Amino acid sequence: MKVKELYFYPIKSFRGISITSALLTPQGIVLDRRFMLFKVNPSNDHSFESNGTSADRLERMTVTYFPRMGLFTQDLLRSENGSQDICVTFHDSSATDRAASPRSIVIPLTPNTEELQEIDVSLHGSPTKAFVMDDWMCKWFSECFGWDTLLVYMPDGATRPVLGNLLPSKAAMVDDKPAVANGMANGWFSTFTNFIPSYSTSAAQGQKEKEEGITFADCAPYLVVTEESLSDVSSRLPNGGKADITKFRPNIVLEGASKAYEEDFWGGISILPSERNGSFEQNVQHYQKTLDISLTQNCLRCQSLDIDYNTGTFFKSDADTVLKKLMRDRRVDMGKKWSPVFGRYGFLDGKDSCQVNVGDEVVIRKRNEERTKFYWPGLM
Repeated sequence: MKVKELYFYPIKSFRGISITSALLTPQGIVLDRRFMLFKVNPSNDHSFESNGTSADRLERMTVTYFPRMGLFTQDLLRSENGSQDICVTFHDSSATDRAASPRSIVIPLTPNTEELQEIDVSLHGSPTKAFVMDDWMCKWFSECFGWDTLLVYMPDGATRPVLGNLLPSKAAMVDDKPAVANGMANGWFSTFTNFIPSYSTSAAQGQKEKEEGITFADCAPYLVVTEESLSDVSSRLPNGGKADITKFRPNIVLEGASKAYEEDFWGGISILPSERNGSFEQNVQHYQKTLDISLTQNCLRCQSLDIDYNTGTFFKSDADTVLKKLMRDRRVDMGKKWSPVFGRYGFLDGKDSCQVNVGDEVVIRKRNEERTKFYWPGLM
């Protein structure tokens, strides 16, 4: 298999940015989902204290419940001095003056937080502290949506706790019993690891993952999907339609799986960076430099798959909807049996950071005999 596509999403729930290489960290691709929008509900108290007294006024904005977020695109900008910004463009489908749409704003990806206000926020019951971006930025988004909005930023080093059984150290527990797995996959990868005496020790050390937490990603730092599974989704659409991979919001798209939804049973993958995709002997020599990702749980899907990115509304015709078509036979996770599965949540093993590129070779390093069972308290 190979890495076909890479995506990251600086502002949560806006459309993603396709990239050809990415720096992976335990918290996700660098700068992925470090920003998030919150709707400010009316109150007599107009302050946002760091003690969290106004946190109940803030309603998290995700594309599932605010489909107009699908009208915002993000583009990566690099300045001459090496700093990075994102250009956010609002493609206003309701604008009567077409000259006024789209409109854009440029936001620094790593803003100076010294003069920004720190507040308490929470996503899926997982709390963190974040900084409210400058008033003019928040005002721009408020004008786009038509209500008071806060753009908040989670700086490097700040995280949210991972709940439930998503972490690799907890994923092996299903109904308080160890999950069953058959270990390493067959093939050249499992063969060459036998030539490394310290393999089992290094793998065990890798399992002692840094549990600092995640950014504003829903449940895990990475979402891995396959092109073969996407092709199956496309086959369910009428008139030769093709499913839009960006609506599944993956970080890593793989191609070359043996069949659709094979990833349901993957417990981990290894990525060999391009410069080390050489001979058998070279792979053995550089084994310790491979990039390992533990795949701990399934990604359960919601109605965000059925948003029309041209209008910022949900499709009205059954022919255009995807969720209902997946409901027929993809409700395969008994931890959340009413939601269809597409993709696997992942965590980087044992490294502070490493680079991955489109075209890198990928192997399955662990297969589970049974599907995992998702659990995150409050997510039913």
